[in-house]
Amino acid sequence: MIQFEGYFVMIQGGFTMTSASHEQPTLIRTERGIAIAGTRITLYDVMDYWKAQYPPQLIREKLGLNDEQIRSALDYIETHRTEVEEEYQEFLQTAEEIRCYWEQRNRQKFAEIAAKSPQPDQEKLRAKLQDWKARLELL
Repeated sequence: MIQFEGYFVMIQGGFTMTSASHEQPTLIRTERGIAIAGTRITLYDVMDYWKAQYPPQLIREKLGLNDEQIRSALDYIETHRTEVEEEYQEFLQTAEEIRCYWEQRNRQKFAEIAAKSPQPDQEKLRAKLQDWKARLELL
């Protein structure tokens, strides 16, 4: 275990980020990217909110993080801005490729579903839903 600037600990070619006051890592590298330890939240999740100019407190609340976790994530992003931005752009590109793949793959299935005539019970539900939508628009 090697400390670097009081925060980083090298582990088997990867790293984890620990707070200066604790030995438990707050950021770890996983197969999905850099994640907040003990969660499934990646820096990419934090970046989505950060890029949308959410304040740290709101990001913390939205993602269910504590102060130390959000501070470590934002500190890491700020300290390694270029590297994190490159990974984030790769992540966004991969996500878009996956979305396009599934959209193309399911295009025929969606067309088949749209072409089917609705069941009698579905007609009642659709009418009820339209009624509720109309009421909400009046509010």
